[in-house]
Amino acid sequence: MTELLDFIGEYATYLLGSGVHTSRVVRNARRIGASQSVDVRLTTFQRTSILTVREEGNPQVVTQVVEIPHLPISFERNSDLSSLSWEAVDRRLPLDVIREKFRKLTAKPRMDPMFVLMVVGLANASFCKLFNGDWVAVGIVFTSTLAGFSARQQLTKAGVNHFIIFILSAFVASLCASSALRFDCTAETAIATSVLFLVPGVPLINGVIDIVEGHVLIGCSRLIGALLLILCIAVGLSVTLLMVKGSLL
Repeated sequence: MTELLDFIGEYATYLLGSGVHTSRVVRNARRIGASQSVDVRLTTFQRTSILTVREEGNPQVVTQVVEIPHLPISFERNSDLSSLSWEAVDRRLPLDVIREKFRKLTAKPRMDPMFVLMVVGLANASFCKLFNGDWVAVGIVFTSTLAGFSARQQLTKAGVNHFIIFILSAFVASLCASSALRFDCTAETAIATSVLFLVPGVPLINGVIDIVEGHVLIGCSRLIGALLLILCIAVGLSVTLLMVKGSLL
């Protein structure tokens, strides 16, 4: 029972740390438990989860508190792990097989950081064009995003607090974008859109979903965390505006 509890705790917190909304994690964890004829109950907070399992026909329950790790968001990996829960319950896989499949899925190499950097740069430059920026501004936003996202990658690798990371990344990106003021282009649009790659869309969406589906505590926690990150973006952008063109504030 303890071995199963440890695995389900690791599985559930991995999903939570990877950006999955709470109801989906609960359903996946309960399917893993059902494959082993165990009833699973999960209560989630911002930093920890309380997991309780009870074997069918046995009144004894086992409870464990598990810390939620901070992991990069990966929709592909989250989808694979959800599929694993369906496979486990449909094929009644033994725990050893489920654990081995879980290890293989979590050990899969992530996207190359340089590829991610280029894709993020192109996506953010597209936002500039979407908001009626001209092609000069689009080019400046692309290079500014490369600088800001590179700073974010390096600071994350160094283990810097994520609030400080957002402030510094927003400052670097917007400061580079402020070079648009030297050209005859839509400079204001370039500066404003240069930090959009930092907007925490997944926590905002998950927070709303959690509240709608009744997980109010974790939903509010996620929304508060996302709003703090947005505030950090505003701080970094404001520093740049104060330095280069205070009239834009």
